[in-house]
Amino acid sequence: MASKEELLEKLKSGVVEYDEERVKEAAQQSLDDGYVPLEMIMDGLAAGMVVVGDLYDRNEYFVPEVLMCADALYAGLAILRPHVPKQAGGLNAQVVIGSIQGDVHDIGKNLVKMMFDVAGWEVHDLGRDVPLEKFVEEQMRTDSEVVAMSAMMTTTMLGMKKVIKMIKEKNPNVAIMLGGAPVTKDVANLFGADGYAESAGNAVSEGIKMIGRLREMQNKK
Repeated sequence: MASKEELLEKLKSGVVEYDEERVKEAAQQSLDDGYVPLEMIMDGLAAGMVVVGDLYDRNEYFVPEVLMCADALYAGLAILRPHVPKQAGGLNAQVVIGSIQGDVHDIGKNLVKMMFDVAGWEVHDLGRDVPLEKFVEEQMRTDSEVVAMSAMMTTTMLGMKKVIKMIKEKNPNVAIMLGGAPVTKDVANLFGADGYAESAGNAVSEGIKMIGRLREMQNKK
């Protein structure tokens, strides 16, 4: 029987080195040995994808490698996710996600989407170059608790401010998260966002915190 640490390392390195067979083997073994599937997903598979995101940011990995890493991640998920209890993601939450109008960069957005996916959220992905009003429409249609927007250029980033205003006017109880290269915590605050994801790795924990804060505010009313 392999130790939990060994299996987590196998899952993580299997994702980073896009070795689907290693990932499948470790995922199956962690089930057979009785380890908690959600833990293996978050601390193994997702942790590997965080490393992949860093390698991409440093130009050591490019889109083809990231896609192969994602295939390895999903191969492990296919084995582990059916054994995760429905509520284990903590919230059964929904998120609308997309790259803002004028922005065709979506690799960072796709990493964030994957993290939400892995954590068991229902993800409504609008893709890239998303018209501003589409974020508002999709939030209304799905009643998602979180809207996550990404921008990779300062010129497109300004559209985020407009979307936040449009969404908050219709539904003040939506948590809005921003991310992307030119976006900082200060920019997110300035635009009136509820949260800021510095990286794909911390997007989910930030989303959970934002929902927690919203629910507290609602309970006080």
